[in-house]
Amino acid sequence: MRVLLFGGTSEASRLAAALAARGVDAIFSYAGRTDAPIPQPLPTRVGGFGGVEGLIAYLRAAGITHMVDATHPFAAGMSRNAVAAAADTGVPLLALERQPWTAQPGDLWRPVEDVAQAVADLPETPHRVFLAIGRQNIGAFAARPQHFYLLRMVEAPRSPPPLPDHHIIATRGPFSLEDDLALMRAHGISWVVSKNAGGPQAGAKIEAARQLGLPVTLIARPPIPPRPRAETVEEALAWLMGDHGPRLGV
Repeated sequence: MRVLLFGGTSEASRLAAALAARGVDAIFSYAGRTDAPIPQPLPTRVGGFGGVEGLIAYLRAAGITHMVDATHPFAAGMSRNAVAAAADTGVPLLALERQPWTAQPGDLWRPVEDVAQAVADLPETPHRVFLAIGRQNIGAFAARPQHFYLLRMVEAPRSPPPLPDHHIIATRGPFSLEDDLALMRAHGISWVVSKNAGGPQAGAKIEAARQLGLPVTLIARPPIPPRPRAETVEEALAWLMGDHGPRLGV
């Protein structure tokens, strides 16, 4: 067995630790979107593969027998490439994917399909917006320059974002409910924009918005072709070891 683990999430790091503890031959792959990724206990590669064809070539050259896609739910390009490469090579693929958040009593969610709709959803009147979407799509919000934007990301962008009124907090989670309540209160946040990443690790801001009665523009996950999936590291390990548990599905 030789596993290629596409990482970038806390679940990926936990699976890497479990594979290393068991002595499984595995390679951890980062997309390379941060300058200082979390060190892993596995041999690690950083950067893209060159599309589907590049990934296919890598799988064959490296002798990969299994793939686990534990990327962020919004890393759709990599996930689609993995599905296509699995179909071409026959290398089994599993997605280690957290469930999306679902609305709870008290939520003031405003669901949208993508970043463009999220920009359009913001009101015309000025608000203090917690823009909790990472750093890749920040520029789109320059179309709504009347708002103050609080930006929290793992690393500050290399050049200032095109937002006339903003504040950047460069830090790595996870964050507690108390952390996010204090953050929103300190900055007078009146609106939240978030991707529906799902899972408890990133959910504090959603719970904080619920408690504070704030509207949340919530961006839906991009579509990805069906593939076997697991929700926990234990299920992923069972799949790799040949014991496909009953909770695995498409």
